Amino acid sequence: MDFDAIVVGSGISGGWAAKEFSEKGMKTLVIERGRHVEHIDDYVGENKGPWEMPFRDNVDRKTADSDHEIQKLCYAFLDSTKQFFVNDKEHPYSQEEGKPFSWIRGHHLGGRSLTWHRQSYRLGDLDFEANKKDGHGVDWPIRYADMKKWYDHVEIFAGISGSKEGIPHLPDGEFLPPMELNCVEKEIQKRMAEKYDDRQLIIGRCAHLSEPQKIHTDLGRGTCQARDQCQRGCSFGAYFSSQSATLPAARLTGNMTVATDSIVHSIVYDPKTNKATGVRVIDSKTKETKTYTARVIFMCASTLGTTQVMLNSTSETFQNGFGNSSGALGHYLMDHLYAQGAKGEVPGFEDRYYHGRRATGIYIPRFQNLNGKEENFYRGFGYQGSASRKGWKAGMSEKGFGAEYKEGFKTPGPWEFSISGFGEMLPDYNNNVTLHKTKKDQWGMAQLHIDCAYGENDWTMRREIVNVTVKMLEDLGLENVVGFLDESANPGIGIHEMGTARMGRDPKTSVLNAHNQCHDVDNVFVTDGSAMTSSACQNPSLTYMALTARAVDYAVTQMKANIL
Repeated sequence: MDFDAIVVGSGISGGWAAKEFSEKGMKTLVIERGRHVEHIDDYVGENKGPWEMPFRDNVDRKTADSDHEIQKLCYAFLDSTKQFFVNDKEHPYSQEEGKPFSWIRGHHLGGRSLTWHRQSYRLGDLDFEANKKDGHGVDWPIRYADMKKWYDHVEIFAGISGSKEGIPHLPDGEFLPPMELNCVEKEIQKRMAEKYDDRQLIIGRCAHLSEPQKIHTDLGRGTCQARDQCQRGCSFGAYFSSQSATLPAARLTGNMTVATDSIVHSIVYDPKTNKATGVRVIDSKTKETKTYTARVIFMCASTLGTTQVMLNSTSETFQNGFGNSSGALGHYLMDHLYAQGAKGEVPGFEDRYYHGRRATGIYIPRFQNLNGKEENFYRGFGYQGSASRKGWKAGMSEKGFGAEYKEGFKTPGPWEFSISGFGEMLPDYNNNVTLHKTKKDQWGMAQLHIDCAYGENDWTMRREIVNVTVKMLEDLGLENVVGFLDESANPGIGIHEMGTARMGRDPKTSVLNAHNQCHDVDNVFVTDGSAMTSSACQNPSLTYMALTARAVDYAVTQMKANIL
């Protein structure tokens, strides 16, 4: 064997797998299909003001429309960040007619750990028990008690800023000091506590170093500078990414090898031993092929990337995809319900402002269906948002001239409070990905074909989010409240795709067991978003980290016992 472990992918999950394997003494190969990105040196958009860029940090329309038709839909796609997004022309995929899916991705070392929004929340038993209780999806094979110590583990190393609130269905964690609410957010927090007994406004929990500990500074990481340039890359290492944290930790052990520009074509399977022996790889530049071997393989290539490789890994044993005796591989694709909520103006506080550009907003945890279905939809939603004060740009649309008109630009506008609901999308067998029968990419691999749409429960929840939010903001004393629901915000644009190689108790209905291990082949693990059995409504990346660290610990134990 060339290595003890092969890790496919270098983003949130892949970085964690690399760190955990390497620190446990395992010779580890990390395979990344994209280019190398060097921490600090390759953050080409960092520290540039809008005036230093040709289009004030906007990507010129011709380039955006021509090369980034899908990626340009992402809020983080800017002139200073476009190097971390794929060229859609060069990386096509197929979609079911009338069912658009926005696949936002970046092919480079570190993956989307460089561009994620860093919101970090634990799932609780409300989430792990939901499928079993309401019958939508199969039962998770784990509960919060199985995950708690691993959430602790990853939070301490990553550095999660947050406040302990004692909310049963949003478990507290091992937090660094929380960032501060601004004056209007504090006022709304107060009003909400007085008005409701089921709702609570808290500071967003985020993967930013508010007060670095030795475990962080030993890797060269520093304090968050409140610049809000995070998706450009952070030379301070203040937010968690593969480049700032997990890959450097793995590299220090001397046990990690990284292969970039290497596209994993398929997993190699030996029917005699019922084991995977390695992976076939295509050099993205030369198109030459080679095979790497290892005792254990961890698939961490992102939900759709991992699923594409597994579907492409056919053999006489697995004719419809690797480890797919259940037929579940590729099915139950989910994303979070996104782009609906409300905003309004908060009177007063005209003598108050804020400083810096805080790296997180506010969070209002889920408060629906906590004791079973009580609403006209299943599951629930949480809110993210913030209070801010309109600046001089607010006057740009107003007509006028003269000294008084110009002086008006010096005075900030009114305070505004805006929140968006993030809702849970139910698992549905009909939401799936397959390999296209005729369309290939430039390396000769079958393109993914995505067939996914919001269901009846999803649309009911989206509309209800708007109604609930408008009424809540009006009840809290806001003025000029306006609801919004972007019906063009289709699945994928939440950038939380998950579920296509789900965990479960029964090998007949799921791909993975309680340890993220393939039911069919025990030396292959999947720990990225494809492993998720349900989506909950919280941002999922922290759970990917915890699942990965937990699975590596189990795999190494099995390897040392010569079971794997």
